[in-house]
This record gives sequence, C-alpha cells and structure tokens, in this order.
Amino acid sequence: MLNSYLNRYFSQTIVDRILEKKNVINKEDIITLLSTKNPSKKNKIFNEACRIKEKYVSNKIYLRGLIEFSNICQKNCLYCGIRSGNKSIYRYELSDKEIIKLAIIAWQNKYGSIIIQSGERSDKYFIYRIDRLLKEIKKNTNYEIGITLCCGEQTEETYRRWFESGAHRYLLRIETSNKNLYNKIHPNDEVHSYNRRIKALSNIKKTGYQTGTGVMIGLPFQTLNDLANDLLFIKEFDIDMVGMGPYIEHKNTPLFKYKRLLMSNEERFNLTLLMIAILRIIMKDINIAATTALQTINIIGREKGIKAGANVIMPNITPTKYRNRYLLYDNKPYLDENNSKYKNYLYTQIETNGNGIAYGEWGDPKHYFNRIELQL
Repeated sequence: MLNSYLNRYFSQTIVDRILEKKNVINKEDIITLLSTKNPSKKNKIFNEACRIKEKYVSNKIYLRGLIEFSNICQKNCLYCGIRSGNKSIYRYELSDKEIIKLAIIAWQNKYGSIIIQSGERSDKYFIYRIDRLLKEIKKNTNYEIGITLCCGEQTEETYRRWFESGAHRYLLRIETSNKNLYNKIHPNDEVHSYNRRIKALSNIKKTGYQTGTGVMIGLPFQTLNDLANDLLFIKEFDIDMVGMGPYIEHKNTPLFKYKRLLMSNEERFNLTLLMIAILRIIMKDINIAATTALQTINIIGREKGIKAGANVIMPNITPTKYRNRYLLYDNKPYLDENNSKYKNYLYTQIETNGNGIAYGEWGDPKHYFNRIELQL
C-alpha cells in the first residue's frame, strides 16, 4: 500500500497536488496555478473549477441585461476611456423612458436581472434619478426583475436609499487590491483614494446588498503576487459576486504610454481564465461573470470563461447607437445582443458545453445567503 501511495505521489504534478488539497489553498499555491502554461495542466484546473461549480452552484448560467445608460463621469481614472479628462469623447445619457423600455424588454425576454451601469457621479440630481428609476422599473416589470447597480462610490445613506427602492445587488470594482498599484492607475487626490474605495465597498456590504467587486488582469506594473493577493482580498472581504476581466488599454488615457510593458492580449486572456478558475476553486458558491472584455480579445471569450468556472453572462442591451460611446477600453465589440439570431447562437454555444440558461431567474449567489445566515 505504501509503494502504491508513493508511486501515485511521485507521478503527480504539483498542480495535481494543489488541486487535491483538503485544506485551504495558500498564496504560493495560487501563484503556482497562475504560472501554469502547459495546456493539459490548465485543463485540469478548469475541469476542477467546473466540477466545483456544478456541485455548489449548478450548471445554470444566469442572464444580466446590461444597460450602460450614461458615460458622464466625475472620476479621472488613468486607465478608463470615459474618464472626465478625455475631451475627445461624445457624452450621452439615456432618458428615463429609454431605460425603462430596455428594462421591460429584458423582462419580456426572460432575463432574470438587469445591470444599470454608468460613469461615477454623486450629485443630488443623479442620486434622485436612480432612486426614481428603480421604483419605475420595478413597477413596470411587475416587481419581478432583479436589479444590480454599478454606479460608483456613494455615501452609505445613498446606498441605503437605492437598496430600499429596489436594487439588491451592487458592483464596485476595486480594480487592484494593491494600494501602491491602485495609486499608480489613479490621480493622486482624495476623490481617487484607495481607502475611500474600500470604505464604499464596506458600506455596500453593510447596507445589505449582494456585494460585488472585481479586478483588472494584466495591468502595467502588476505581478502574479498582486493577482494572488487580489483573489485572497476577494475571499477575505467575503464578496458575493465577481466580474474580472483582462486589462485592455485605451489610446486616450495616460496609462496608454505604458503599452510596451504589457503582456500580449492572449497572455492576458489566458491569465484571466486562470483567475476565474482559481477563484471558483477557493470561493465555491459565489457568482462569477464571464465579462465582455474576454469577448473583446476572443470572439468566444465569454463561453471560454464559463468553461473556466463562470456562471453569469451580461448581454449588452444598450441601444447599439450608444455603445461606441461607452468605451472603457478600445476595440469593444458592438454586437446587437438583442438580435434573436445572435442570442440563439450564444445560448446554443453555452448549452452545447453542458450548461443551461436560467431564464427568468434572479440567480442570487448562494454565498450571500450562507454569509447572512452565519451572521444571524
């Protein structure tokens, strides 16, 4: 028996041993997994992530109709194409009527939820408008559609107001958990403070939202150690849902001058898939999105994200005429995801890989309810 055990042990790779661990995977293990280049070893990681997804959150893929309703932003983040300092962009804002119509379309097409996303603002009119929209959307969809907000840093009072008006999820990406790196990709002022970001994320969680965050993968100056710490940050913060994507540069941003320091798009893409898989392994019951940025690099990037352990997709239902104005990064695809032919293709691709579309379901992360139960 001992010889059999030893033979098996020495025939295993380090990836096998990490994946078989019964105890918690540590930072060194995460870095090892992120460093994996061999296709067969990567497939072992992806297969383990999918096994865990099926066991803990099922093979259902949840739909979130994405409404990018405004590219007006008070922030000036150094990586972002809609930053306030970008004077070459045409600013827009959908009307209330347009937004409510899109929410109704999503509801009628059995999207369980929508995401209302915009540039960051905190003026009184903006706060009041979101509050009013939440109530109108709920009323016009028979109170059946779920709502995620992605509207930046706000006060605890504002978060609570929006929560009480119908939003039940909130996504605020940290972008990087390394404070020094955070400071390199943001202006050096109080409005772009790392501590302010963390405080906002804490207030979202405190208010009662299903709390989401995410990071960019492949930033200039970023290391595998940073990315491992990002995953541990997400775990330690006890996040319920995550949207991670490869960093894709925008030519009208200060960070673009570091383009020569970047790894290739393919390397960023593959590293993102590993980040998704490892996060699924260490946080078994959260929701993980296969983001649009994956699709920007690879036309079937979202499908590959699902095969790596993601369980949420966010079809963009913003009117096509506005999509080339909401450019956080270059080369964003403008596919008409309301087009029935494209939708059928996307859903068929997902179902072919053994997953099912969860029509009309909110798809709340099980982690949230497990977390709340532990607090009671």
